[in-house]
Amino acid sequence: MPPDVGYPCTPAIALARSFDYTGASMKTTDFDYTLPESAIAQQPTEVREESRLLVFRRFVAPVEHRRFSDLPELLSPGDAVVLNNTQVIPARLYGTKRGGGAAIEILLLEDLGEQRWKVLANRAKRLRVGTVVEIDPRLRAHVEEVEADGQFVVRFELVGNWMELLQNVGHVPLPPYIRRPEGDRGEDRERYQTVFAKVPGSAAAPTAGLHFTPGILSRLRKRGIAIVEVTLHVGLDTFRPVLVENLEEHEIHSELYEVSEEAAERLNETRAGGGRIVAVGSTTTRALETVADEEGVFHPRAGRTHLFILPGHKFTAVDAMLTNFHLPRSTLLAMVSAFAGRECVLAAYAEALQAGYRFYSYGDAMLIL
Repeated sequence: MPPDVGYPCTPAIALARSFDYTGASMKTTDFDYTLPESAIAQQPTEVREESRLLVFRRFVAPVEHRRFSDLPELLSPGDAVVLNNTQVIPARLYGTKRGGGAAIEILLLEDLGEQRWKVLANRAKRLRVGTVVEIDPRLRAHVEEVEADGQFVVRFELVGNWMELLQNVGHVPLPPYIRRPEGDRGEDRERYQTVFAKVPGSAAAPTAGLHFTPGILSRLRKRGIAIVEVTLHVGLDTFRPVLVENLEEHEIHSELYEVSEEAAERLNETRAGGGRIVAVGSTTTRALETVADEEGVFHPRAGRTHLFILPGHKFTAVDAMLTNFHLPRSTLLAMVSAFAGRECVLAAYAEALQAGYRFYSYGDAMLIL
């Protein structure tokens, strides 16, 4: 076992983690840190489960440097690991504006039904209601509504089956900080997708889940750890930077989610038996905190969640969190800070950088216990 490594966060700070901002204004700059570009992972690890894992116990000062393959031994029989089973669709489409030929890139955000989608588009000033974007001889997009922040509602006109066509002409929606094209031979289609993805609808991967393999899931089950699935489709806020000075003023968009009756029942059984609820990723955390009441009881629900988790939030659903390393000044970093304390999280990030961890979607992970 690798030795524990200390970092400047004391148990006293960890105990006060939920009270960082009681009665105080929350500045976006409070969640800033310096990240060298060289630390941003441009490729996934060769083997999913061989990514690194920083283990951060909230009430103990040292952190541990492990491998993701160690995860089953770091959890206990009776715990429940909760996964987001959303599936990333080939959501990036390239086309040209009819009548002018300007190159237009469209990112699918949300299916509104009847071939209408909410989308993001570049060159937004070139698009008006009535504009047609030619994507393929079998597919074109008609702009029906113009919204703020480069968002549009478009209606697709197509020949053939929508999902088959999307698989043929769509591209993997890699995040902008991955500064390379989509990989040849479909590597990104396979690696920018969890092995448990089932429900199509996301414009980005729930990246903490990218480290899992069928072997890891099997080892967790054999150890007596339940695997529970929920769904939350990742949308616009993954791509939108925070531009306001006070974080509370940031507008967070709703996302579609579902926690089934079977999932809620399994989670309540885990709680009743004294096990921990281990949320895999910020999206799973958001879904669980949406459906748990003040007593920590889970209720089956489906719909939209507008929950914005910031320091001061009282967690009733989640006992432990598995997460990747997030962007500076982001809502996701604020969520992790709400769970484990801003000072402690930023100290753990500094430790990870010093130890050479890889950051963001294809990077390494952190387990917060």
